[in-house]
Amino acid sequence: MPDPRSTTLLKTIGGGAAIIGVASVVSKVLGLYRERLLASHFGAAEILDAYYAAFKVPDFFFNVFILGALSSAFIPIFVELWQRDRIASWKFANAVMTTLTTSLIVVGLVIFVFPDFAIELIAPGFDGEGMRLTIQFTRIMSIAMVLFGVSNILAGILNSFHRYVAYSLAPIVYNLGIIVGILWFVQVWGVSGLAWGVVVGAALHLLVQLPSVFALGYRFRPQFGIHTAGFSKMLKLMVPRTFGLAAAQLNLWVVTRVASQLEEGSVSVFNLANNLQYFPISVFGVSLAIASYPVFAEHFTKNNATEFIRQFSQSFRNVLFWVIPISMGMLLLRAQIVRLFLGTGRFDWNDTILTANSLGIFSISLFAQSVLPLMVRSFYARQDTKTPVVISIISVIINVVLSYLLAPTYGVLGLAAAFSIASIINMLWLLAALRVHLGYLDDNRIVWSTAKIVLASVAMAVCVQITKGVIGPQVNMQTGMGVLLQTLSAVAAGAISYGIFAVLFRVPEVDMLKRKLLARWRT
Repeated sequence: MPDPRSTTLLKTIGGGAAIIGVASVVSKVLGLYRERLLASHFGAAEILDAYYAAFKVPDFFFNVFILGALSSAFIPIFVELWQRDRIASWKFANAVMTTLTTSLIVVGLVIFVFPDFAIELIAPGFDGEGMRLTIQFTRIMSIAMVLFGVSNILAGILNSFHRYVAYSLAPIVYNLGIIVGILWFVQVWGVSGLAWGVVVGAALHLLVQLPSVFALGYRFRPQFGIHTAGFSKMLKLMVPRTFGLAAAQLNLWVVTRVASQLEEGSVSVFNLANNLQYFPISVFGVSLAIASYPVFAEHFTKNNATEFIRQFSQSFRNVLFWVIPISMGMLLLRAQIVRLFLGTGRFDWNDTILTANSLGIFSISLFAQSVLPLMVRSFYARQDTKTPVVISIISVIINVVLSYLLAPTYGVLGLAAAFSIASIINMLWLLAALRVHLGYLDDNRIVWSTAKIVLASVAMAVCVQITKGVIGPQVNMQTGMGVLLQTLSAVAAGAISYGIFAVLFRVPEVDMLKRKLLARWRT
């Protein structure tokens, strides 16, 4: 069989990130449509609060058992084994699949039978009906947890081979499943159809990746035993990351717990604003980090520190080049964004204002949240899971403390502020730690490039604000069409002006973007 890891365009960070990024845009557009349907059908009220809260228990165990292994250890070890012994690499994959999936099935059964205690911890502020709905949703979603476990292990295999197409399609079909649940299953089975839509989406997430994994030569055979090559090493590497993910999930538990005791709809508002701001994070931050991870791991395996640093610096600056102007635009257009994507049906004006203000607070830390996935994976690629986990746990503690301090006074806006402050601290600490580990981080280039990006973004923000002021009085802002025209005009002015100012200020990433576009055009 030909080596599926042979060099292709997909093996480059740029090629992989482009595929993931484009698919991520499609997925996130569907995700925004999903959020719009949820807001329109249910508003920021009891049912939607219960729906978002129900994700927390299965998400906790999924993160502990699956992401703890895949995000920190699976890919580097699989790549290392493949380069030495391909049969051993497949045995390792089967050992991971067998052990972790079995663990999730057991946990899923426990959640299905005994969900009450955990839900009372997460959402003590819910009344009887809200609690009943959350328990019902949680039981159904425990099935999706198992399906996601299998699917994400398959995704780890695909990423190891730099095969991103099927992996990138998975979130798209997942969102389609949820949308079907909202539009159809709810009509047939009542509100429980929301949770069954999640299950169908998870099943599609798994099925769409199977053909590509089989094409690589993978065949599942039960493989138990800690003595499987690479398995014990993975366990050692994943333990710190598992603690970090557990802490992050407990942090979400605390946020949900606090929000459940605020005014009705606070859980929904926090999640809706968070999901809106996650769009650029996913498209630019996560996609580039996912594509970078296996490449970073190869550089570390080959002991090529110079190339490792160069690739990190380039990827870091690329993320900031896109995200900093987007964050400023999101801050200035927060009300328009929420009105366009969520302001319909049962989602009233008070819900819109509260969600828009939460989105504005989230946007302040968007740059930090976007580079965090890349920075964390740079540690994992070097098989250092302890450092980012320790920093993450401390950041979670900061977030929890600030949430309890700010929420009583500022409500859900205090939760968003606590999240943003903790994210910025996490990013700065990780950056400092990475520099200590590597001794050099291409500092001058990163600082100089970032300064130019910020200047171009500030100039762009002025143009956006002027455009808002000019267009607003010319259209009927009480209608969706008026809001859309103002928003599109401001976005167009922002995009054009940012491009002009980036060229005028000689932002290095502009030249890099030109070279990539020319290379793609010629090929």
